[in-house]
Amino acid sequence: MNFNQCFNNLGLAILSKILFKTFLLFLTVTLTSNILHAATDKIVVAGGCFWCVEADFESLDGVKEAISGYTGGTIENPSYKEVVRGGTGHYEAVEIEYDPAIISLDSILYIFLRSVDVTDDRGQFCDRGESYRTAIFIDNKLQNEKAQVAINEAQKELDKKIVTPIIKLKKFYVAEDYHQDYYKGENIILTRYGPRKQSSAYKLYRKSCRRDDTVKKLWGSSAQFTK
Repeated sequence: MNFNQCFNNLGLAILSKILFKTFLLFLTVTLTSNILHAATDKIVVAGGCFWCVEADFESLDGVKEAISGYTGGTIENPSYKEVVRGGTGHYEAVEIEYDPAIISLDSILYIFLRSVDVTDDRGQFCDRGESYRTAIFIDNKLQNEKAQVAINEAQKELDKKIVTPIIKLKKFYVAEDYHQDYYKGENIILTRYGPRKQSSAYKLYRKSCRRDDTVKKLWGSSAQFTK
């Protein structure tokens, strides 16, 4: 074997090794991405002001993220002003992404129903109108079945008719940036109490709206997020 043949064979061996390592790296990254993606699931709920629902569920172990948005209506890419003005059919809603290995969908639905006024079909607390109604938006048969069971069990416990509907999820529109994580925002805004940081304004709003008081009165010791 001459020098050129040895050199070519060596080059092919090195190239093969590089390609094999590249393939292994690609395979590892792909599998890792799929595993991480499969590790989370999503459910969309509407419980009045989405600032409050987002804040509540992001406090739970196993919830990766809660995103404020709009769904249930007929208008594409609605704005906040359009939704709260009424006529779009959209709800203020929250998409909850969670790890089912840490918190189950059953637990999320149990907690959600006991964190809102499920007997009010005209809004929630101080917020009135179609966009502030409660709802569970389901994306598949399993979610529908679990939502039905959760509502039936909650109705038995409460001994009152629950008006929270189960609705087929069509499209979830993410709300404007300034609504995301509003409850912990640092921006200064003007409120009826004067200039306040968003986080402080959120607490004042929640208290003045009597959200926690109403939920405690309705659900008693089963009330969620009422401190």
